[in-house]
This record gives sequence, C-alpha cells and structure tokens, in this order.
Amino acid sequence: MTRYEVILEKAPCDGIFACLTRDPRFVEAADGLATIDPDADPVYDCEGEVVESRGRIVAAFDDDRIGEAEQAARACPTNAITVREVSE
Repeated sequence: MTRYEVILEKAPCDGIFACLTRDPRFVEAADGLATIDPDADPVYDCEGEVVESRGRIVAAFDDDRIGEAEQAARACPTNAITVREVSE
C-alpha cells in the first residue's frame, strides 16, 4: 500500500466542497470550510493521522485510497488540496 499525505490549506478554501463528493474523508468543519476526518467514512475502516497547524491540515494515510484523495485535489477550484506520496 502507498503511504501518502493529503494537505489542505485553509486560507484558499472557499467552502464549495467539491472535495466532499470525491473523497468522504473530507467533511465540513465548524468554520464552514473543509477539513479532513478519517472517521467520517463509515464504509471503510480508515486510519489516518491528522494534524492541524497554522491554517494547514496534514493527514497521513497508509491505504489504497490515494486515487480518491487525488480526485478531491483535482476538483478543488482554489487548489487548496495537495496529495503527495511519502517514503517510510
């Protein structure tokens, strides 16, 4: 399986939520913008580490769902989402 990070920059996020329809780990946060919650998708038993700091959310995953994260990133009209593979 691939280890990857999903990085969400809060400042450019405008709350259109195109990401939510591509990857259910993206959810609406209390501030009306997107956030990442690995427990939000009841279909998959998804484990991930999510860290938020200074307007940036970084979620690390070790599963086969990188394609969903990449679709969410491509759908984001403000380019607020980046997906990158990371080495162990």
